[in-house]
Amino acid sequence: MLPAAMEVQLPLQGQRDMAWKWMPLLLLLVWVATMCSAQDRSDLLNVCMDAKHHKTKPGPEDKLHDQCSPWKKNACCTANTSQELHKDTSRLYNFNWDHCGKMEPACKRHFIQDTCLYECSPNLGPWIRQVNQSWRKERFLDVPLCKEDCQRWWEDCHTSHTCKSNWHRGWDWTSVALCEGLWSHSYKVSNYSRGSGRCIQMWFDSAQGNPNEEVARFYAAVMHVNAGEMLHGIGGLLLSLALMLQLWLLG
Repeated sequence: MLPAAMEVQLPLQGQRDMAWKWMPLLLLLVWVATMCSAQDRSDLLNVCMDAKHHKTKPGPEDKLHDQCSPWKKNACCTANTSQELHKDTSRLYNFNWDHCGKMEPACKRHFIQDTCLYECSPNLGPWIRQVNQSWRKERFLDVPLCKEDCQRWWEDCHTSHTCKSNWHRGWDWTSVALCEGLWSHSYKVSNYSRGSGRCIQMWFDSAQGNPNEEVARFYAAVMHVNAGEMLHGIGGLLLSLALMLQLWLLG
């Protein structure tokens, strides 16, 4: 029969053997958290959504039509898509801009520009989210739209009529709620102005470059910092646990 002291030590030794086996995994997790926190978010830049008419990768499209032409140097849409979306009744989504009566041309141009941005822009990566929909696997959400773009949209459209506030889910607009509610919160009205580098512009002069590239880089960097801080905190916690475990094993 074993002495009482030996009966206590054997289970303790088994626990320590198990702890030694887990130590490499714990240190590996610390390393992974550290490496992930050091990575940038370049994967959010220059990308196309996985949606019905989008290209898999952005690239030049010299023949983009009319209002979509600002994206011709680097686009997620094709020339055919850009032509179709300018039509009153487009085959892209079997949708008619004049679904509730004649839409004023000044108003319609904003909706066409919005669709150009949706179909053509490669600078919406920080706001792309996965969705489970039959016609697309991704969408953008809460894109910070420059306040002037939204205000002008409202000013040109407030005398036009539609049947529903949210065209995604069912068919009266009030003030800038037009921008945020129209497409299930695809946009969020920003407090920043055009040219600030902090909000997405629907309208821009391509001869001056695409200002949304800078905006995407800024928000991707912000997301990187936020994610890095979280992972750094997790890594620190795991490292503390590893040190405590090592002290216990050596004790």
